[in-house]
Formats: sequence, structure tokens, C-alpha cells
Amino acid sequence: MDGLQTRLSNSLQFQLSVWLSGVVLLLAAGAGAFSFWTSFEEANELQDDQLRQVASMFDLYDLPIKPPRPTGAPDSAMDPDLQIAVQIMGAAGSQGASDQAGGLTLSPSLSNGLHTIAVRGESWRVLVRPLQSGQRLAVGQQTAARDEIARTSALRTVLPLLALVPLVMVLVSIVVRRRLRPIARLALELDRRTEHDSAPLPTLAVPNEIVPFAAAIDRLLVRLATAMEAQRRFVADAAHELRSPLTALSLQAEGLADVELTAHTRGKLDRLREGVRRARALLDQLLTLAKSQQQAAATVVPISAGVILRRVLEDLMPYAESREIDLGVDRNDDAMLRIHEVELSTIMRNLIDNAIRYSPLGGRVDIGQQVDAGNLCFEVIDDGVGIPPFQRERVFDPFYRVLGTDTDGSGLGLSIVKTLVERAGGSVSLRDADRGAGQRGLRVVVRLPIELTHQTAVT
Repeated sequence: MDGLQTRLSNSLQFQLSVWLSGVVLLLAAGAGAFSFWTSFEEANELQDDQLRQVASMFDLYDLPIKPPRPTGAPDSAMDPDLQIAVQIMGAAGSQGASDQAGGLTLSPSLSNGLHTIAVRGESWRVLVRPLQSGQRLAVGQQTAARDEIARTSALRTVLPLLALVPLVMVLVSIVVRRRLRPIARLALELDRRTEHDSAPLPTLAVPNEIVPFAAAIDRLLVRLATAMEAQRRFVADAAHELRSPLTALSLQAEGLADVELTAHTRGKLDRLREGVRRARALLDQLLTLAKSQQQAAATVVPISAGVILRRVLEDLMPYAESREIDLGVDRNDDAMLRIHEVELSTIMRNLIDNAIRYSPLGGRVDIGQQVDAGNLCFEVIDDGVGIPPFQRERVFDPFYRVLGTDTDGSGLGLSIVKTLVERAGGSVSLRDADRGAGQRGLRVVVRLPIELTHQTAVT
């Protein structure tokens, strides 16, 4: 719950929606109050005009004024809230009449015009007007009834405005979300890019306030691409420069192998030759890593995964036999992949070589590839010590190696595999091998999008 509140409080869309909705609500409340007040006043003015019209009718048509009814006998045929009292100014019940029981008690000194007075504890609105006969006429109505009519009229004016407030708040939220959508698309575009893509971000539909931010990101991408390219050139150049002296050292060591040496000296020579071999293997991996991190060519011809796998197995079979590894293929579905032949060969070779290298003597390595949901699933399963779950992300970093293994290696194989797989639009994951009770091992799963699948398997 706290995480949700934090995300909402840090959300620009949420903040804009809340603030704009608050402004709309505040303005609607002010407009509603003003509309209610003006409508209330206008309704009261209309009722004042109604009193004037009633008084004019008595004067114009010389209508008779009935005597007041006894107390407690109101006119049952009329709504009490709408009844109007009409009487001649004087003592109540003697000189005038009223629709209200007992008439109105009005002071003879009450001036002509409209007045709001209290009669027997109730508030009345009274119009006093002189007649042609010289008498003065009083027309009154209870203010409670007038206010009720005025409030009803005012509420009918305000209700449409109040009903529109929730709709306006929803529309504000929708508009804010739609206006922020170009920023979300910009973030998605940036997230989809590879480390080699430093093209400017599209800012056609982006708000002007975000354009400088996008331009700053473009400049940052250019600087990062330049720095990464310099790093790749350094690795490649260093590997190339080191190959020449290592080659010379290797030739000299091979030359010493033909010389008569003591057993002690020959043992040291063997260790030197093994060190040179490991150094050359490391340089080869560094060159492969530098090449894998370079931007791929735009045109790629689809290749057969089954054919490449067969070639890799033919090359690695002698190494597997030297370690007495049972190297087998459980399933080999053929599929056309849009990836460079060298890159696919490097992926398969590194994974199978690692499996052979880290499996114990006399172990077993199973290989399989299967078409699944538009992807080629390539798996390599070994009998090695495996990789703990907390280290499975780190092993994809260059030069990182799992502690506790005595097997020679550069720590670059999985890093190269991940770089090439992700460039091809695929994914690589590490899992525990399902070898049965008491057996350990590692299962590497690579998924690559296919171009075209074949119905027959490659043998």
C-alpha cells in the first residue's frame, strides 16, 4: 500500500489530474454558489413582482376583498405555501381580509412599498400600495414559502453544473493521460534501443517542454556510443598487439621441446606452454567479444540452425571424446534464423564448449533445439557443479567466474553469448538441470526468433 502511495505521489499524471480536478472542483463550487445566490435572488424578485401584480388586479378591476376566515380555517383547496394574504390597512379582522386565518396585524404607519416584517412570530413579505379609493392595500406572503420556492428554483439551476463536475474531472484525467502518452512512447522507444543505436529520438509529437530533455538524451547517447566504441577499439587493438609476442613466445617454447632437457626443466617448459596456450585462448575470446559488441551489418541472410549445430558438433566432438563426455542430441528441429552465421556458431560453440569443460570426466552433455511459439529453443544440459541462483546474473558479466571451480576459462564465454543473443532479439537463461535425485548440473536455454521453420528434423 505504501509503495502504491509513493508511486502515485511521484506520478506526474496523477499530480496533474489531482491539481486540475481540484481547480475544476473549486471553480465549480464558486460558480455553483454564485449561480445559486443569483437564482435565489431572482426568484424572490419574481415573487415580489407577483405581489405587485396581485395588488394591481385588485386596484384595476376593483375586486372585492373578502373578510378574513376564522382562526384555524384555512382554504383547503389551496397549497398553504402558495397562499397570499390581501387586506385593507387597518385593524386586522375589521377593515380587511386575508387568506390566512385571522388576517395580518399591520401597523397603520407602515409606509408604502415592500417590507419584510414579523407577524405573530413568523416572517412575512408585505407590499403596501394605495388604491384609487384612497385606501391602502396590503398584499403579503410568508417568507418561508417564498424561500422554499426560491431554493427549489436555484437548485434546478445549479444541479446541471454540479452534475457536470464529475464528467469534467474524468475528462481532465483522460486528457492528461493522452497528452502524456508521447512521453511514454518516447521512453518505450529509448528502452527498445540497443547500445549501438545512437540515432536521435523522434520528437514529432512530443510537447515542446520535453524536446530539450530529449535533445540532452540524444547528446548523452552519442557520448556513450563514442566511449563504448573507444573501449571496444582498445580491447581489439590490445588483443591484436599481444598476439604477436605470444605467437613468438609459443614458437620459441615449441622449439625448446625438441632440445634435450632434464625432467625438471621439461616440466617447467610444459607449464610455460600451457600458460601461453591459455593466454592465446584469452586473446581469442577478447577479440570475439570485441567483434560481438560491434554493430551488426544491416543485411542478414537467414541460416539453418540445424546445419550450424551439426558443424559445431563435428568440431567439438574430439574434445568431448578426450574427456570421455557422452555428447548427444536429443532433438534437432531445423529452423531458419535471421542472424549471422558466425554469431550463431559462436553462441552454440561457447555453450557446448562450456558444458564439456565443466562436466566431470565421463559425464554427459545433452543438446536439443525445438521450435516453440515462433522461437527456436536451444538447450545445453551438463553434469557440472551448476551455478547458484544468486550468481546467475553475474556470470554474464565479462571476466566473472564462479568461485570454487578449478576449470580453466576466461570468464568471457557467457558474456559473448548474451551479447549475440540479445542482438538477434532473443534471450538466454540459466536453470538447474533436471538430472534426477542427487545429480547436479546446469541447463542453458537460448530462445531465438525464427524466420522459417522446417517440418523435418536435421540428423
